[in-house]
Amino acid sequence: MESTANQSVTMKACILRVCPCDLLVCDLCTSQEVLVHTPQACCFRVGQKVCIEYSGAMTMSIPPQISADSICPMNCC
Repeated sequence: MESTANQSVTMKACILRVCPCDLLVCDLCTSQEVLVHTPQACCFRVGQKVCIEYSGAMTMSIPPQISADSICPMNCC
């Protein structure tokens, strides 16, 4: 995870599961599974590596949850 100037955080992750409004991903830095809420979930596929920008806020649930501000394929970030 890395912070950008506008205080958002970028997570590089691999997609484990795709649901209509959520992605289950594995954070490539920490190997932690994270549930990502996004209306763009159906645009991605299992196994795809992505960059996820979010506010930095993460729930303490299992798995932790975040709301994505934007998601793009890793080769575009």
